[in-house]
Amino acid sequence: MGDIELKPRYTNKEVPGRCIKCLAEQESRNCLWELLKGEGRDKELEQTYEAMITLLTSPELKKLRDESEKYLAEGKNVKIVIHLGENKPGYEIKVD
Repeated sequence: MGDIELKPRYTNKEVPGRCIKCLAEQESRNCLWELLKGEGRDKELEQTYEAMITLLTSPELKKLRDESEKYLAEGKNVKIVIHLGENKPGYEIKVD
C-alpha cells in the first residue's frame, strides 16, 4: 500500500475547512463504516483505518496540527503524508 495524504484547509466562502485531526477522524469513521458493511477482508482499508487511529492517538498529532495551521495561515497549501511502514506510520508535512 502506498502513502496516505490528508489535505487540511481553512474555511472560506465556498468550502468548509478541516484541520488534520478532523480529517483523520472523518477518514477513520469512513474506513470503519466500510469495514463493517463489507464482505470479506480489505487489507488496504484495514491499514488505512489503523493508520488513522495511530495518528489520532500519536503525540505527534498536536505538532502536525500546529505546524500545518501555521502554513495555512500564511496562505500556503499543505498536505500531511502518512508513510506506512512495517512497525508504525511516519509523518511528513509538504507545503506548496
